[in-house]
Amino acid sequence: MGMAVGPSGGQSANINVTPLIDVLLVLLIIFMVINPPTFKGLDALVPQPPPPNAPKNNTPDRTIVVQLIDRGAGQEPGLKINQEDATWDNLQGRLTDIYKARAEKVMFVKGDDAIPFADVANVIDIAHASGVDKVGLITAKIEAGG
Repeated sequence: MGMAVGPSGGQSANINVTPLIDVLLVLLIIFMVINPPTFKGLDALVPQPPPPNAPKNNTPDRTIVVQLIDRGAGQEPGLKINQEDATWDNLQGRLTDIYKARAEKVMFVKGDDAIPFADVANVIDIAHASGVDKVGLITAKIEAGG
């Protein structure tokens, strides 16, 4: 019969963490099932083309598109509202006149590729100050139908 010789270390006080980890994983799965992920993003507003067999309307165009045109490096971009020239000074006044009698206050902004986004954001800010509720962006890909 053998006897242990040397100092006795006493009982080891290590906690068994395996059941604790199992409980935590089960709770994690339960909370993931209870709270499904909610995806938040930008609601894109894209103008829809009319159906191919739709009759032509003689009423004024309901879709307002403000276009920013690149004039070259260092130049302030040009503006057009539905193909009519506009200036930065009278943009807010013209948009206010257009939207004051409209129930649907939706506008689209289209910019050339070389236009800095700061100018596009400036047009969006002016539109909101003019009473526009929703502003959509038109890109070359959207315009091409893709």
